Amino acid sequence: MNTLLINPPWQILRDSNVWKGVSSVMPPLGLAWLAASLEQDGHVVRILDANAEGFDLKDIMRWIAEHGPFEMFGLTSTTPLIKNALTIARAARVAYPTARIVLGGVHPTVLPDEVLAESAVDCVCRGEGEVTARELAAGLPFEQIKGLSWRRDGVVVHNPERELIHNLDSLPMPAYHLLPMAKYRPAAGAAKRTPATSLLATRGCPGRCTFCYRIFGQRLRYRSGIKVAAEVRHLQDRYGIKEICFYDDTFTAVKKETRAFCREVIDTKMDLTWSCFTRVDAFDEELFRLMKEAGCHQVMYGVETPVPEILRNINKKFTAEQVERVIVATKKIGLDVRATFMLGNPGDTEATLEENIRFAIKLDPDLALFNITTPFPGTVMFDWAEANGFLLTKDWADYDLSGPVMALPTVSPETVKRYYEMAHKRFYFRPRYILRRIWRLRSPEEFISAWRGLTTMLGF
Repeated sequence: MNTLLINPPWQILRDSNVWKGVSSVMPPLGLAWLAASLEQDGHVVRILDANAEGFDLKDIMRWIAEHGPFEMFGLTSTTPLIKNALTIARAARVAYPTARIVLGGVHPTVLPDEVLAESAVDCVCRGEGEVTARELAAGLPFEQIKGLSWRRDGVVVHNPERELIHNLDSLPMPAYHLLPMAKYRPAAGAAKRTPATSLLATRGCPGRCTFCYRIFGQRLRYRSGIKVAAEVRHLQDRYGIKEICFYDDTFTAVKKETRAFCREVIDTKMDLTWSCFTRVDAFDEELFRLMKEAGCHQVMYGVETPVPEILRNINKKFTAEQVERVIVATKKIGLDVRATFMLGNPGDTEATLEENIRFAIKLDPDLALFNITTPFPGTVMFDWAEANGFLLTKDWADYDLSGPVMALPTVSPETVKRYYEMAHKRFYFRPRYILRRIWRLRSPEEFISAWRGLTTMLGF
């Protein structure tokens, strides 16, 4: 089957969204894994990364007309992108009336009925899609495909859930050869060198935070460190990649495989720099020293807030004191720290918003990211906000982390927005911070990245 997989373009971010100037453009790894799985079965597959290409709808349809015909379209979508994905689906239906149009990703997974209300969409792939996509391309009847939602005589049918893939090493390498690898870039401040790209070593997270999706189940699954290192080597040899941004929720959760990856990088003398995300309660001094030796230069922690009551409300299982100890220890090892903070959590007041900003300044990470708490569909927090009448809107385009979508009883949306705008100015425009960042610039890539961040903050 001739299949086109599409990553929709991001909508134009609001000027009030700090991510407008500093965000990354990274490969849609989910689509790349789907494509590799379909290619294993002999199907012809293309990937159109409209986000990386900078395409609007006209560009997308022109590209489809030039590279078709296609028998199946697969579109991925997060919540903020669902409008764009459905617009593309409608246009594809007009261009190819008999093609099969499938939507997947987190938003269709958690709200399949909403997505299937769009007549252009034939079915929704819920959860992991590698096996489901292969069965769709093989022509199996819809009723025989687990993890599929579809319409029978106008009524939505939800097939039984598909089992999660237990052995991630059984998956083929993502189909990087179908992606515009030269067009990807890291977030400002996230990388020391370019070309850089993202990579995933795990699926899932050991945490149970109320604001996170749980579509990958309750158990963390992982790839072997040796296989991850081999994939990095492939990216270096074929695309000249110098830096990897690991986007796993908790990269260091499986210490055995993290050690295996680091040992392979060191033993093979791989010329690599990299960064990762992890949790405060997954810190291990011996492991982090090994990571540093293997080229890691930055670790990101989700701090969110120092207030004990609010940490309990969002089910974060650590304390502000633990955060301080871990960040000090991480810096002592010689790793940069990127920390994220959330403004507008359940229980927040103007006083706790102020406390959060002061805590960020006290911690003094190398980079601080402040987001407005956003209860995405499919999360515990969304269910809570909806049940209590706290949601201001279900216009999913507004769910971009820069504007309040909840009216909390303890703090007004206007106050949350004001502190969001204030937080970045108070953190980044400290003379001590500015001088330290300038002093530590060591390469043209770091200078360019810092300039992107500075111009964004000045405009913001």
